[in-house]
Amino acid sequence: MKIDWGKKLTSRKFWMSLATFVSMMFVALGGTQDRATQITSLIMAGGAAIAYTLGEGFIDAVKSEEEDDG
Repeated sequence: MKIDWGKKLTSRKFWMSLATFVSMMFVALGGTQDRATQITSLIMAGGAAIAYTLGEGFIDAVKSEEEDDG
């Protein structure tokens, strides 16, 4: 089975799952809840930036193909 990384990296569910896993592992290993919240915020902010950038890139690629075909 081939993983569609473009789709995964633009998925809010993926980023939420990753943030939850990392922050809960941090707490389980003795980190504070405040630090876990900060880590979650950073992952979600990074995920949003990556998703936006990839999404815009996909849109630009489709527009470019349509212009070439038209």
